Amino acid sequence: MSALVVVLPPHLSAGTELAYVVTNDGATASRHGTARASLLPLPDRAGSEVVGLVPAAMLSWHRVELPKGTTARSPRLRAVLEGVLEDRLLDEPETLHFALQPHWRADAPVWVATCNREWLRGAVQLLEEAGRPVSRIVPEFAPASAPALYAMGDAQDARLVAVSADGVAALPLSAAALALLPPLSDDAVCIAEPAVAELAEQVMQRRPLLQQSTDRWLRAAQSEWDLAQFDLSSSGQAAKRLRAMWGDIVSSPQWRPARWGAIALVAINLVGLNALAWRERSVLEGKRNAVRQALVETFPQVKVVVDAPVQMEREVAALQQATGVASGRDLEAMLGALATAMPPSHVAAGIDYANGELRIRGLGLNPDEGSMLSSTLRTQGYDTTASGDTLSVTQGARP
Repeated sequence: MSALVVVLPPHLSAGTELAYVVTNDGATASRHGTARASLLPLPDRAGSEVVGLVPAAMLSWHRVELPKGTTARSPRLRAVLEGVLEDRLLDEPETLHFALQPHWRADAPVWVATCNREWLRGAVQLLEEAGRPVSRIVPEFAPASAPALYAMGDAQDARLVAVSADGVAALPLSAAALALLPPLSDDAVCIAEPAVAELAEQVMQRRPLLQQSTDRWLRAAQSEWDLAQFDLSSSGQAAKRLRAMWGDIVSSPQWRPARWGAIALVAINLVGLNALAWRERSVLEGKRNAVRQALVETFPQVKVVVDAPVQMEREVAALQQATGVASGRDLEAMLGALATAMPPSHVAAGIDYANGELRIRGLGLNPDEGSMLSSTLRTQGYDTTASGDTLSVTQGARP
C-alpha cells in the first residue's frame, strides 16, 4: 500500500503543521516530518491513498449491544447509537461523530468510537482544500485482545496509552496514572518511543521495546478500522479503495510473485494460441494446395491458379457442355427443378435464360409461397432472388 499517513492535529488553524509519514510499501517509511497541509508530500506510486490518523487523546471508546435486527444499512442506525450511548456520553450526542468496528454484528457486543464531529470535519476539510482528500480515517489505537502499553511524546509531554480488550485509555506517563490501570500481566507488551524510553522503564518497572512514532502510524494505517462513517462516508470511498488496491497489486513487493505468475500465464497462453493458429494455418494451406494440385492435374490447360474452386467449376461446366452431358446450369435442369418446386395453379407469363440464369416473370406468388419455393430449390442446389414479379434462379452450392 502506497500512502501518505497524516496525523490529524488536536488544534486546527491555517498555519497548523501536521505530522506525516510517506510509505511506498505500507511497511516502511520512505520519508516523514511535519508540514502545513498545502505542503504535504504525496506518494509517487500508482493507487496511492491519503490516510487520516486520529490521535488516541481525541477518541473515546464504548462497547454496546445493539437491538437485534440492526444492520449497517439501517436508516436509523445513528439514532439507535445515540439512544444506546446517551447515558455514557459527556457531550451532547449531536456534537459527536460515531464509528462502529469493522465487520460488526448486532448479535454480539460492538465497539463504537466517538470524537468531536466539528473537529473531525474540520481536519478532513483542511486536507481536502489542500488537495489531499482523505481516503480513510483510522484510529491511532483500537481495542485489542492482547494487552499493551505505549509510552509516547517527550520529556515535557510524556503520555501513556493502554490498549486491551476492555478498550483504550490515554493517561499521563506517571506512576500515579499507571496505578489507575489493572495490574500488568506477564504477557503485556510495553513499547516506548526513544525519547521517553528511560522514563517508561522507571514507571512500568520493565524494559520497553523501542518503536518510532512513524512505525506506529504505519501499523495503524493497516488497520481495518475506518472512522469515515455516516455523514463522513461518501460514494467515492469504494472507488478510492479500489484504486489503492490496484496500486498495491501493480507496485507492492508483496504482490511481486502474483504479478510474475500473471505475466507467465499470459505469456503461456499467447505462445499456445500462436502455436494453435500456426497449426490451423498449416492445415488450411495444405488443403488449398491439394485443391490446386487436383485442378492442374485434372485440367492441364489451366496454367495459372487464382481461385481453384471457381476455376474447377468453370472447367467442369465447359467439359459437360462440350461432351453434351447435362449440368445443373442447363435450362432443362433448372426447369425440371422449378417444376417440382412450383406451387400448383401458378403459370409463368414469361421465361428468359442466359449464362446460367433463369428468369421467370408473372408467377404471382404470395410471400409464403415464395419462401417455400426458395427453400425447396435451395435443397436442390439453386439460389433464388425475387425482384418485383420476376424470380431469378441460379445454380448455387449444394447443401
